[in-house]
Amino acid sequence: MSPTRRTFLGTTASTLAAAAAALARPTDAAAALAPAITTGKGRPAVVASENGLRGVAKAREMLLAGRDPLDAIIAGVNIQELDPEDNSVGLGGLPNAEGVVQLDASVMHGPSRRAGAVACLEDIATPSLVAKAVMDHTHHVLLVGRDARRFALDLGFTPQNLLTEASRQAWLRWRATLNPRDAWRDDVDPRAVPFRTGTINMNAVTAAGDLASCTTTSGLAYKVPGRVGDSPIVGAGQYCDNTVGAAGATGLGETNIKACGAMLLVEFMRQGTDPQAAALKVLERVLSLAEPRQLDARGRPRFDLTFYAVHKDGRTAGASFYEGAQYAVADDAGPRLEPAAYLFRRGERPA
Repeated sequence: MSPTRRTFLGTTASTLAAAAAALARPTDAAAALAPAITTGKGRPAVVASENGLRGVAKAREMLLAGRDPLDAIIAGVNIQELDPEDNSVGLGGLPNAEGVVQLDASVMHGPSRRAGAVACLEDIATPSLVAKAVMDHTHHVLLVGRDARRFALDLGFTPQNLLTEASRQAWLRWRATLNPRDAWRDDVDPRAVPFRTGTINMNAVTAAGDLASCTTTSGLAYKVPGRVGDSPIVGAGQYCDNTVGAAGATGLGETNIKACGAMLLVEFMRQGTDPQAAALKVLERVLSLAEPRQLDARGRPRFDLTFYAVHKDGRTAGASFYEGAQYAVADDAGPRLEPAAYLFRRGERPA
C-alpha cells in the first residue's frame, strides 16, 4: 500500500539518521561509496528530454510546494502522456507493426530505494502511474503485457483507445511503403511517414536533496509487437541513487540496454565526475558496444541517444551523440531549453 504521510515522514527520518550514522563510520561500505555533497545551491532542480519543457515547470512548482520528487516528475510526464498531439508517448503514440499502441515506463524513488515498471501495456494512457502502482502495491518491479493491463484495471485505471486518427493514418502510410508488390497502394512519399524512438525522461532533486527518476514511452514506431526498449528497464532507461543523483535516456533503447547507461552515468557521478562529463563518458561506452551495422565508415553512430542527469547538489546536464540536441531544465533560473553537450558535430552525421 502507499505510505501515509506519517509513515513516509518516519521513514525519511530513519533514512536521514542512518545516513548520518554511515558518515560517522568511514569504514562502512555505503559511506565509502557516497560522494561528499557540499552544496544544495541549485535545488530543487528538474531535468528532462526536450519534450518535457512543460513538465519540468510543473514538477518544479510541485517541488517548491514540498511535494515528493516522484509525484512531481510523474505529474510532469503525464502532460506528454495525455497529449494526443505528442505521438511519442501515451495517448496518440505511434503504434507497433500491427497498429496497436504498446507503452513502457519505469520509475525509481530515491528516499525509499524502490522502483516499478510496466512494459507492452495497452489501453492505459499513463504507464508512468501504473509503474508507480507496481512500486506502491506490490513487491515486484516489472509487470508486462496483458497482465500489466489487468493489474491496472484492477486498481481502477480507465481503459481507452490510444490510437488517435493522426497516428492511425501514419501507420497506414508506413504499411503502404513496406513492399511495392503487396496489395496496398504504394503512392506514399516515405518522407511523409513519421518515425521516431520518442520518449520522455525526467529526473528531479528536491531542496532537501531527495531524488527520483521516470521514463515513459510508446517505444520504437512500428516495432515488432512485444518489443521492449530501455525505458522500462531500471538501470538503462532511468536510474536513481539518493546518495548521488539520477539519470535517464531517450533514443534507440537497444543500444542503451547493453551499456546499462543510466546506472553507469550515476556511477560515474559517484566517482566525482561532473554530470555532463559523465553523460559523455556513457555515450562513449555505448559507442564502444555498438554493432558494426550501426556505425558509419568512420565509426560514428547511425542512431540517436541522449542522456539527462541531475546531481544531488542540483547540477544538471544533457549530452547526445550529435550537435543540436536540447534538453529541458527547471531550477532557480526558471524552466528553459539548454543545448546538450555532444561528441560529434552535425556535419559529421552519417547520411
